[in-house]
Amino acid sequence: MRRALAVTAALGAAWVTRRALGRRIGDSPLWPLPALETPVSGHSPRRALRALIVSRTEPAQGVLRLTLESPDLPAWTPGAHVDVTLPSGLVRQYSLCGDPADDGRYTIAIRLVEDGRGGSREAHAQLVEGAELVLRPPRNRFELVPAVSYVFVAGGIGITPILPMLRAATAAGADWTLLYGGRSLGSMPFLDELAAYGDRVTVHPEDEMGLPDLAPVAGAGPGTPVYCCGPEPLMQAVMAAAADPAAVHLERFAPADGPGPGRAFTVELRRSGRVVEVAADESTLAAVRRELPDTPYSCGQGFCGTCQHRVLEGAVDHRDELLTDQERADSMLLCVSRAKEDRLVLDL
Repeated sequence: MRRALAVTAALGAAWVTRRALGRRIGDSPLWPLPALETPVSGHSPRRALRALIVSRTEPAQGVLRLTLESPDLPAWTPGAHVDVTLPSGLVRQYSLCGDPADDGRYTIAIRLVEDGRGGSREAHAQLVEGAELVLRPPRNRFELVPAVSYVFVAGGIGITPILPMLRAATAAGADWTLLYGGRSLGSMPFLDELAAYGDRVTVHPEDEMGLPDLAPVAGAGPGTPVYCCGPEPLMQAVMAAAADPAAVHLERFAPADGPGPGRAFTVELRRSGRVVEVAADESTLAAVRRELPDTPYSCGQGFCGTCQHRVLEGAVDHRDELLTDQERADSMLLCVSRAKEDRLVLDL
């Protein structure tokens, strides 16, 4: 009897040890190196979602609208976007332009950019009804702040994050106006939907009317938020026209003209026990990949989050358009961000 109890106890201890070891290996991909609290693997720490494309339409020339459904889709707020993993593995960001009240359903719209980096061409060619897409949960750096009035400005496909804001502002009883510009009427999606708002919306096709008049922006009263999404020249013009630039909220999906490369610095890869030097004219990602060539990345422009890594020590010069303030407190995107001083320590 005692022998049987001893065998049972030994088997139980072995099972517990095996479970603990499995968790230990899972927590530290470089085990038996020390595991650090909540390491970031290099892929976005947000979980993957799977959704089915249930509708594909073309609301304007060169614009693809997709409706996605899944019971696992999280709630979202106006201004949010999702990361979409295309069939090739490219990760691209698209604003949610449907109704947040539609549980389990997302809507995105994708403009075809023939001379772009290939994501829109792949989406237009391969994303069809019945296909499954892998997404990351929504994030929002373009939140609609509560206010009694708003000025909205959209250029082309930049209308997508603005649409849910119009619905929310209307439901809240706020006063608002929208200036919506585009190359031509045929290239501007969602005109039918916007027509329901009457004279709150000014549609401005540039081939017929030239550059838009930003008088609504210049005339925005104190405390009136201005929301703008569109090409970089439009956003720069809005900033220049605004009486209060601090009230302007911008959404970008192309890099803004920012500071130059910056100074050289050192990066310690704590988990790997290596040190790399980052030259003034190279990215942190390029320097890290010399030592760790499998370090993943996708967009290379600070939008997708694939190269997000945990920062253990050092101040970061954040140059991305993606991370929240909370995420910036302890992580960075290697493709665009740099050290503010001489040294960073990464959980790599």
